[in-house]
Amino acid sequence: MKRLRPRSFRCHRPPQLLAPLCAAVLVGCTVGPDFVRPTAQTPAHWPDERAGSRPEDRARDSVVTEQTAELRRWWSAFADPTLSSLIERAVASNLDLRVAVLRIEEARAQRGVTAASLWPSLGVNGSLTRTRLSETTPTGALFDTFSTVRIPGVSGINIPNPYNQYQLGADVSWEPDLFGRVRRSVEVADANVEQSVEDQHAALVSLLGDVARAFIDLRGAQLSEATAQKSIDTTRELLDLTRQRRAAGLTSDVDVVEATAQLTATQAQLPAFDLAITQAINQLSRLLGRQPEALRTELEDAASPPPLPPSVPIGLPAQLARRRPDIRRAEASLHAATAEIGLAVADLYPRLSLTGAGGLQSETASELSEWASRFFSFGPTLELPVFDRGRWQMISLQSARAREAAVSYASTVLNALHEVENARAAFAADQDRRVWLDATVQQNRDAVNLARQRYASGVASFIEILDAERTLQQNELSLAQSTTLVGEDLVSLYRALGGGWQDGNE
Repeated sequence: MKRLRPRSFRCHRPPQLLAPLCAAVLVGCTVGPDFVRPTAQTPAHWPDERAGSRPEDRARDSVVTEQTAELRRWWSAFADPTLSSLIERAVASNLDLRVAVLRIEEARAQRGVTAASLWPSLGVNGSLTRTRLSETTPTGALFDTFSTVRIPGVSGINIPNPYNQYQLGADVSWEPDLFGRVRRSVEVADANVEQSVEDQHAALVSLLGDVARAFIDLRGAQLSEATAQKSIDTTRELLDLTRQRRAAGLTSDVDVVEATAQLTATQAQLPAFDLAITQAINQLSRLLGRQPEALRTELEDAASPPPLPPSVPIGLPAQLARRRPDIRRAEASLHAATAEIGLAVADLYPRLSLTGAGGLQSETASELSEWASRFFSFGPTLELPVFDRGRWQMISLQSARAREAAVSYASTVLNALHEVENARAAFAADQDRRVWLDATVQQNRDAVNLARQRYASGVASFIEILDAERTLQQNELSLAQSTTLVGEDLVSLYRALGGGWQDGNE
């Protein structure tokens, strides 16, 4: 990571509208260190995947590559129209995402408030007051005395009490940003806006991942339920066959009881799958800003989990820093912390304020427009800090915060690399496990067929059939759950890569 190199000051061109006035006062300069974008410490390539121990004649359905990744619409890789529709509606109606967008507007408005300090403030006023001075006070008594004095050769002095005063005026004030205090404040505000933008990006990435995961969970629960229902049908057929054999005196009541227990044990699994389906539908309804059960009619028809794409390009590690919103937010946080140092340094320099007021003031409205009714005042105010230990300590405080932000940035990058690598490893390992389970299920089905043939021939016991059926059922459910888990792993990988939001630098 590049280190921040402070410079004493940097001169800026003042706003065009204020150029004449700035030039007459002093050329504006910016003190404190300038922000330098950090360089993320990432490896040149992702680690090689360890070769999994899987059947030689089966390969993974999906392979992760380092080819350039297009992750703006990563969910389209599943080729599932229902999933795409759910995601598009979630982006349009999710309430948490709306909150994140409003926080961007709030940050931008705050930035506008801060930037307003660069401009002069101008106000106009008008007033009419009627005033009477108490004659029992020194001022009122003096007015009353002068109003009765008669000087030979001079017309009488008339000081009315009470009297009216009409006034039309304007006042203006401006603090030239001599050493960049306001500009550093605007820089902090800009960085805060960037943080809000990246928070919205992170909320979007999270929303897309949550919708895809809930959808895959739904399809996985439906697949598991269908697998269990198939096992129930098979077990019921076996129970009917056992009862027929018992009626013919070819078997005992024990076999009937065992077959019945096998059937009820399988049926007991259905409520759990129904619950998982309901929870997934409600989760999707919440993410879309809908009431519970709002998507039941649309999603209750069972379907298989979406297929995996044959290839998953993820790009190089260096691209991760420009794509992950949390890394970009950490960079913006570092930018803000760096600008805060400059703001603290600027507080040690003099501050110049230019103020002025003027207008027309008269006792009567008819005299208000006369040249003699004019009044004005104008003058600069210079504030020069001589000794304020708190301001010096603020520089140390902000410098420490900037170093903390730099370390936080490095930590965020490192965590992102670990998340991606862990997601890659899980995706590969669960695919290998599914390959093994698929091969195991094929063997279990052959074992069930052989056990049925042996039982029908009278060379095998009923327990052998039940064991074979029970093992097949367990492994078929494990295969269904493994299929779901592989899809979830791919969603986690896309989420760890920070895919799903638009940016021209991606």
